[in-house]
Amino acid sequence: MIRRILLVLAVLLSSVPAFAVNPDEVLADPKLEARARAISAELRCMVCQNQSIDDSNAELAKDLRLLVRERLTGGDTDEQVVNYIVSRYGEFVLLKPRFETKTILLWGAPILLVIAGGISLIVFARKRAGRPTGSKLTAEEQARLSQLLDE
Repeated sequence: MIRRILLVLAVLLSSVPAFAVNPDEVLADPKLEARARAISAELRCMVCQNQSIDDSNAELAKDLRLLVRERLTGGDTDEQVVNYIVSRYGEFVLLKPRFETKTILLWGAPILLVIAGGISLIVFARKRAGRPTGSKLTAEEQARLSQLLDE
């Protein structure tokens, strides 16, 4: 019985994505709605910052979802819609930044950090390998060791 209760609780509390798109925002054309959802999933909510506008309940996210749908029904391509929103809100609005000259450091930083960490580990290991690990034995300890080895 306890296992069933725990299973039900696990299912209820599991993280299922809850989309914040309201029914009044949904487009009648399923193809346009699918395009709008795909674009909305790529755009960051400027209020929540770690959610897409598709997942956010913030008013700004709702306004951006409506703007995306408005631009799509106006005949814009997906790229034109994204470019329009980026021109208004900046590159930060993209959950996955574009690979451009101004974002090379952003994309290259993880690689540079891994390389720097590897070099640091190698240098540290080489310095440590050359050092003696203990102190020299005293004359008394040396004599005791010789006695134990002779036995």
